Amino acid sequence: MTKQLELGFMIGYWGANPPVGAADLLFEAERLGYSTAWTAEAYGSDALTPLAWYGSQSTRIQLGTSIVQMSARTPTATAMAAITMDHLTNGRFILGLGASGPQVVEGWYGQPYAKPLARTREYVEIIRTILARKEPVTYAGEHYTLPYPGGTGLGKAVRSITHPLREDLPIYLASEGPKNVALTAEIADGWLAIYYSPKVDGFYRDALSEGFARPGARRSFDDFTVAATVPVIVHDNVEEAADMLRPVLALYIGGMGAREVNFHANVFGRMGYEAETKEIQDLYLAGKKEEAAAKVPLSLIEETTLIGPKEKIRDDLEMWRESCVTQILLYGDATTLQTMAELVL
Repeated sequence: MTKQLELGFMIGYWGANPPVGAADLLFEAERLGYSTAWTAEAYGSDALTPLAWYGSQSTRIQLGTSIVQMSARTPTATAMAAITMDHLTNGRFILGLGASGPQVVEGWYGQPYAKPLARTREYVEIIRTILARKEPVTYAGEHYTLPYPGGTGLGKAVRSITHPLREDLPIYLASEGPKNVALTAEIADGWLAIYYSPKVDGFYRDALSEGFARPGARRSFDDFTVAATVPVIVHDNVEEAADMLRPVLALYIGGMGAREVNFHANVFGRMGYEAETKEIQDLYLAGKKEEAAAKVPLSLIEETTLIGPKEKIRDDLEMWRESCVTQILLYGDATTLQTMAELVL
């Protein structure tokens, strides 16, 4: 028997300007029974301010960040923001974290990118210590040390003045590779997946199982959220719908990362599209963006998205229900939100 999926509304990060009507769409998603709404950040708008603004008039829908970039804030600053947001939303906040990639971390934030897994583990440990508020916060890690060693010598261990609303405030991690996914299963409450394919569900189940089996793991398959961002386009013509997505996919495969390090390209490579991703990347980095987009295979798009007529999407949803995904996060206008609510909820 297949499971009941949940739905989330992905607002994302801003482009050149704020998105028009985002708050109205969030309210519509809440009315339709969506479980969550999400903002993001890259190297423009931040994730937390719009989420507080958009969510200020909502009452039920959970509000999450997909993602807050760890290099943008110290662990303590992120914990402060999470405590504040959780109080303002009466316990509806989900802290979604991610390491981003070396181009953004080193180029935009001026921070080192080395050892992202170890850095993530320390970051989450510090946040959980702050949320527990049992004692003044001290931490001696490879990447973070509290209080700061050296300096004036006046640094003092303290604990949050504000009492957290929830010690167990949920933390989700964005991850793509098997080691990152396993770490997510071990230390987090949910996984923010991107370009997930139900056809390689076993690969991800194995990685999650490895994390759940580690000593001290917080969750299991029974109480762990797998929230996958899934592009949805309801359209009578499948090929035309795919054409709407090809430029974005070409950007992620070819331009969201360096030739040597592109985690998104690796995701599609693991799906069996190594040759295609290399060709797309070569064309994109050569400035031939339209040619790169044209090379994105229809099969790749259909494996990671929901596109086409309503009836086709209804059928395609079955493989998502059979996968380990528990929640589909989608962008869309009011009509798309309504259609997906009819098909899923």
